[in-house]
Amino acid sequence: MAATMKAARIHAYGDELIVEDIAVPQPGAGQVLIKIIASGVCHTDLHATAGDMAGNPKLPFVPGHEIVGRVVSLGKDVSRTSEGDLVGVPSLHWACGQCEHCTGGWETLCLRQLATGYSVDGGFAEYVVAPSDFVVQIPEQADPFEMAPILCAGVTTYKGLKQTQAKHGDWVVISGVGGLGHVAVQYARVFGYRVVAVDIDDDKLALAERHGAELTVNAAKDDAVSRVHDETGGAHAVLVTAASASAFRSGVEMLRRGGVCVLNGLPPGDFPLPICNFVLAAQTVIGSIIGTRRDMDEAVKLAVEVGIRTTVEKQPLENINEIFRRLQNGQVVGRVVLDMTSN
Repeated sequence: MAATMKAARIHAYGDELIVEDIAVPQPGAGQVLIKIIASGVCHTDLHATAGDMAGNPKLPFVPGHEIVGRVVSLGKDVSRTSEGDLVGVPSLHWACGQCEHCTGGWETLCLRQLATGYSVDGGFAEYVVAPSDFVVQIPEQADPFEMAPILCAGVTTYKGLKQTQAKHGDWVVISGVGGLGHVAVQYARVFGYRVVAVDIDDDKLALAERHGAELTVNAAKDDAVSRVHDETGGAHAVLVTAASASAFRSGVEMLRRGGVCVLNGLPPGDFPLPICNFVLAAQTVIGSIIGTRRDMDEAVKLAVEVGIRTTVEKQPLENINEIFRRLQNGQVVGRVVLDMTSN
């Protein structure tokens, strides 16, 4: 194995990433070394490298938290993972397992947690180290490039949809049909929901329609709130995946009485809530972060069993800064996944 690897690192918040040679990490006790095959590029990576997230880590670091690869080396005391296994490394790198959140089934809220591609180096590299207990087994028949987005976009929207408490046959709006949203539409259809897709890009709405959206609304051309109420009587649930404060505002306005709006996107800023309307209509707003390891196992298993398909554009690591610019400008349909085998 080589002593060095190619990696894209951020050295100063707001600057471009630098693709450079750095040392291949070595697995410690309970850890595995993974040779990366595919690494998804998420909108959250933009926030991480811009420095607008809480608890900014020490620079430089390697972003990326949608990783699929093969285990090539084991640290001490590893029992549940073997060399050669095809595995995924999600955003939740590690949690303490002892706090009230971890023991209560909400390890994603652990105050001591480490985040892949943020607290620790992530997937914009040829190799990554991860705790064996926190990697997920990927079925051999699965396409690593299509599975990589399931490790964030998939599990995040899978968890978010569960948080809506929607029932079979309910109207559910997916607001934002990007990397998260186009997967959310598919999970929502598997759950038996009637899906409304809202975006400002006709190509993305066409993708949502191909994945089973019953109604699509271009919010740049139409009054999305009025359309949703006219066509559905108001949504039973809304899942906002768009990184736009205006999408959050309109998302809650699309609800019918008793509806639930779940927030997945991470735009900066805030948005107002009409207190009287919410109280009198018994509506609910929930923030939903990535899923737990149990959610991850369920999301991966379901994706393989029913054929959840992520729309993937493969790109080499060297193009990362151009990919970021396109992502920032909303010019990515589906998900860009770095092809680390091209190195």
